[in-house]
Amino acid sequence: MAGAINPSVPASLTRHYDGSPWAPLREPLFRSLWVAAVISYTGTWMRNVGAGWLMTQLTTSPLMVSLVQAASLLPVFLVIIPAGALADMVDRRRFLLITQSWMSVAAALLGIFTLLEHITPWTLLFFTFVLGLGAVMNDPAWQAITPEVISPDQHAPAVALNSVGYNVARAVGPAIGGLVIAAAGAGIDFLINAFSFLGVIFFLYRWKRPHFESLETDRVRDAMMAGLRYARGAPVVRCVLIRTAAFSIGASSLLALLPIVARPHGATGYGLLLGYFGLGALSGGAVLPRMRSRFSVDGLVAFAILVFAAMIFTTGRVQSFGWLSLILFTSGTAWIGILACLNVAAQTMSPPHLRARALSVYILVLQGGMAGGSALWGAVANRLGVPTALMCSAAALVVGLVAVRRYRLTGHEVEFAPAVVRD
Repeated sequence: MAGAINPSVPASLTRHYDGSPWAPLREPLFRSLWVAAVISYTGTWMRNVGAGWLMTQLTTSPLMVSLVQAASLLPVFLVIIPAGALADMVDRRRFLLITQSWMSVAAALLGIFTLLEHITPWTLLFFTFVLGLGAVMNDPAWQAITPEVISPDQHAPAVALNSVGYNVARAVGPAIGGLVIAAAGAGIDFLINAFSFLGVIFFLYRWKRPHFESLETDRVRDAMMAGLRYARGAPVVRCVLIRTAAFSIGASSLLALLPIVARPHGATGYGLLLGYFGLGALSGGAVLPRMRSRFSVDGLVAFAILVFAAMIFTTGRVQSFGWLSLILFTSGTAWIGILACLNVAAQTMSPPHLRARALSVYILVLQGGMAGGSALWGAVANRLGVPTALMCSAAALVVGLVAVRRYRLTGHEVEFAPAVVRD
């Protein structure tokens, strides 16, 4: 969905309800939003493929290619904390209408500029930044509306279905995007993304949101400071944030440099590789409960990080499309294992009245680490080559895992709680 930060909480982690996992779709309000969100997620993944691929056509610089991902994530440094405060203060329906419309217009302008051949590497980075800005402003409010569109007894399976929808889009969106780019060009791909927001906008326009209670303060600064004080003082928050930072910086290299690795296989091949990553994430969600029965949460995260590091290293050593497909599939499986545990830990690390603000700090660390890591590994690739950059990032993941081993994730911290967060 437009700017959703990977709601990677597999249904297997939501053990506190009985009945069909598809039951929330029987409620018309949630079903309408879910369908619209899946369409929007798909359009966003199509645009991600288009932006990465278009940059490889505009320049051969690995640094510029890696900056596409960095530009989409950079706004998290600028506005995520105020966005979290606003999500606890304002009418989320109106706020989301603004952010969704912002992203739709930006994607349309990017498509028009591309079709008119007025696009340059820096223009592409500018529009990527603008879209990322809208996504970051959107995220905390978007995460907070799920309990408002579903009955309380269906809240847990509804969050699981959000994860299913996101990963379905992650599997099919890049493949569709690659086919569209190959057949009609990146400009059409961007215009499709612009239209994909309309379903969510229509839902929000028609939604009669119940009355909401605002915070005691009407000053954004006061709300921000309250959230930051909590994040700084709570040991469980500190543990989650440190583990997230250690992972995100090293892990960012794979998706940031994948357009260069996939260049010999064309736009369709690039989209398919991202699709295999998404399929791996879906498969990882299916096997995760079995893994949790055999490993502690901390052990599962450590094992998945080691697998992910091995896949990053191997990506720089192979060229065969078949092997790359297997590597991306395995990477997606490990990715969901890591992010599922980190995301749920982040969702449960704060009381409800502080949740949006605490989540905004988590998003800052996660997406900020990805943005900084993307730029770092792009610079390394520019100087030493892509294989060396991937090898160094894999080593950084292993070193980071060892360095933060005393900040353990426990089973208590990752019990399910209402909220959704994206990668």
